Amino acid sequence: MSDDTPPRNDGPQRRNQEPQFNWKGFLLLAVVVLLVGSGLMVGKEATRAQEITYREFVQYVTEQRIDPDQDLKLVQQDTTSAEFIEGYVLRSKAGISNSGEEAAPPPAGSKSEPGSAMGDTPNSSPKKNSVKFTVPISIQYQKEELQDLLKKHGLVLIPQYRNDQWGALLISMLPILMVLMLIYFLVRQQIKTAGRGALNFGKSRAKMLSQDRNKVTFKDVAGVEEAKDEVQELVEFLKDPKKFQKLGGKIPKGVLMNGPPGTGKTLLARAIAGEADVPFFSISGSDFVEMFVGVGASRVRDMFEQGKKNAPCLIFIDEIDAVGRHRGHGLGGGHDEREQTLNALLVEMDGFDTQEGIIIIAATNRPDVLDPALLRPGRFDRQVTVSLPDVKGREEILRVHAKKVKLSENAELSKIARGTPGFSGAELANLINEAALLAARRNLKAITSAELEEARDKVRWGRERRSLALSDKEKENTAYHEAGHAILIEVLEHTSPLHKVTIIPRGPSLGSTMWLPEEDKFTHRKSELLDDLVVAMGGRVAEEIQFGDVTNGAMGDIRQATSIARNMVCAWGMSEKMGMVEYSDGDQAVFLARDLGRSRGYSGATAQKIDEEVKRLIDEAYQKAKDILLAQKDKLDAIAAALLEYETLDGIHIKEIMEHGRIMNPPTSKPPPPQSPPVPKVADNRPASQENEDLGGLPGGLIGVPT
Repeated sequence: MSDDTPPRNDGPQRRNQEPQFNWKGFLLLAVVVLLVGSGLMVGKEATRAQEITYREFVQYVTEQRIDPDQDLKLVQQDTTSAEFIEGYVLRSKAGISNSGEEAAPPPAGSKSEPGSAMGDTPNSSPKKNSVKFTVPISIQYQKEELQDLLKKHGLVLIPQYRNDQWGALLISMLPILMVLMLIYFLVRQQIKTAGRGALNFGKSRAKMLSQDRNKVTFKDVAGVEEAKDEVQELVEFLKDPKKFQKLGGKIPKGVLMNGPPGTGKTLLARAIAGEADVPFFSISGSDFVEMFVGVGASRVRDMFEQGKKNAPCLIFIDEIDAVGRHRGHGLGGGHDEREQTLNALLVEMDGFDTQEGIIIIAATNRPDVLDPALLRPGRFDRQVTVSLPDVKGREEILRVHAKKVKLSENAELSKIARGTPGFSGAELANLINEAALLAARRNLKAITSAELEEARDKVRWGRERRSLALSDKEKENTAYHEAGHAILIEVLEHTSPLHKVTIIPRGPSLGSTMWLPEEDKFTHRKSELLDDLVVAMGGRVAEEIQFGDVTNGAMGDIRQATSIARNMVCAWGMSEKMGMVEYSDGDQAVFLARDLGRSRGYSGATAQKIDEEVKRLIDEAYQKAKDILLAQKDKLDAIAAALLEYETLDGIHIKEIMEHGRIMNPPTSKPPPPQSPPVPKVADNRPASQENEDLGGLPGGLIGVPT
């Protein structure tokens, strides 16, 4: 990075951290509340007076044992109708004292004057040899008697009202307050964690990628060398911008990576973050869309604000087609939140307030649905295509993933790479993982070529279903079906080498004929496509020749042959009758109202000619397959018998039967004998097609389909 790079700001990173629950503060508050409540209860208990009867009170007054320095108080409570007299009695041997101290009654002259107690000034503190008492009385019946008694002995009774509601209410509400405080703390924590606060919906959800752990570099990315070269310039520009600025070059504002799923677009973006020593924000396109109106646009603005504080930086938007779809093609009118979010993104990327030093990297596998304004230069200056790897790239990808597992010395990754045309990087990683799991189940110390090939077959064609109980008749039908495919692959000139033939149910089919090309193919000749049509018809033709009847097991073959023939006529211009005209709409999916009302660009008469040409190609392929298999009837029987005996034959075994009439080097292992006889099937009144669909379809060859 150059010296003029502004310092980083760790504010966004701290803001994205998850808030923690403050247990210490909550416990401290709970302890304070408990102490205050306990203090109130203890204080109230300490100041509680000793209750005496009215007869004892009259005796104390008569004996002049009432404390003359403390006025008597007539207490009336608001909450109840109870009334009582409160005062202090001098201790004596016969009194109510618990200490047993002697205290002579004070002289009569020491009593306070009646008028002295009527003032507002407080009386003196109670003496140490006096005890507080209370006397419940009824003023309604004892008023005159009490007045005469007190007047005779010079005592004054001061009315006083007491309301102790708040103290009692606080003590009774303490448990409820504790529960409410706990709920408050928990709910506030959940709101902060889920939405970063109730008022933070408009904040960006972009996460700053930490470089301390799981660091990915360009060494971890293989098979996409051209794409790596394209994004390598971004890393060099961020490290040394003056190198490009000397010639007047400007840094690209956006890079759009598109390609099939699993080709490594997101991995390549992580590698850019690992190579460039700059902040890297990652966000998904779906994170902008929210149920609240205007939230998406607000999050876009906040994301660029974070990028401006950390410039120069990289912002990676995964699956941008979730927010960048074509505008103006929705069904119906009204306000579209996605369009407002896209408008905000367009303005931020190239508007009046352009942010320098912020590079947007986006990834998608649907570039056809993106808005044209998003793809123009000045926003996404570069479009990097991350395609499926070739044979060299597949071998490099396999070696990268093989570093994480224990591979034996005799494992041939180059052979697996040649046998996996069309595999993406994610599928190759899954292949290595499946091979490791298979070796672990077999208690092996390392992964061998056998596990790699079995994992390849499982990833491409599905797992073997040996537990599926088939009758001898169905096995024989499957064997002849697959034998028909195998013979045509060996006899025809423009077909790929045969890899394996099996009558073991695998994936959705009850049998499979597999071929693998010797090299990657990017174009297909007309002669190759015609031979593919003949091979597809081989299974149905073999059933007809051997049994005089056919099954619905050729459903997949018919679908595949129809697709090839229709593309030859409508898309690839391989029909002399229809000429070099495109009659298809391509393989693109319907995109809302843009394609919903689109009509085909040819007449009904032309459509009838297209159907006739498609049928002609398939009928000619069927007749050619029938002629070849009738001439090779003895080979058909031999291959079917070998399949019934060994269940799985390699391509070399089929070639030996075609050349010598028998297998010269039979397979080393035969299928294990059945452990138990099949359970008799319950009568089923469903139609045959429904029953066979539940079983995945009758035997159908899984053969290569040109794209």
